[in-house]
Amino acid sequence: MPHFIMDCSESVFGSHSEEYIIEQIHFVAHATGLFDEGDIKVRVNPFNTFSVGNKREDFIHVFAHIMQGRTTEQKANLSRVIVSKLVTLFPEIPNIAMNISDFEKATYCNRTML
Repeated sequence: MPHFIMDCSESVFGSHSEEYIIEQIHFVAHATGLFDEGDIKVRVNPFNTFSVGNKREDFIHVFAHIMQGRTTEQKANLSRVIVSKLVTLFPEIPNIAMNISDFEKATYCNRTML
């Protein structure tokens, strides 16, 4: 916890490697002070076939899944700093966005909790 999953058009790797993008999202998420570094998980899902507004236009969308308990302001800042970093890395991509979903602590379970 937390999980950052970036869906994107495959062509974004023409500008930066997948590893570099993952590293940058990890760095920015950790820099917010909201998460322990060892808990941050980042994945990338590139798409070859997609439509954005009924056009083939490059995109990046980050889906963040975090444990409940952060304020709306903290979550808004998290979205803002990650999207800002991605805009800096990919100024030519017109569609860059992020949303955050909260995990409910009462229903969350992982291996170490068994």
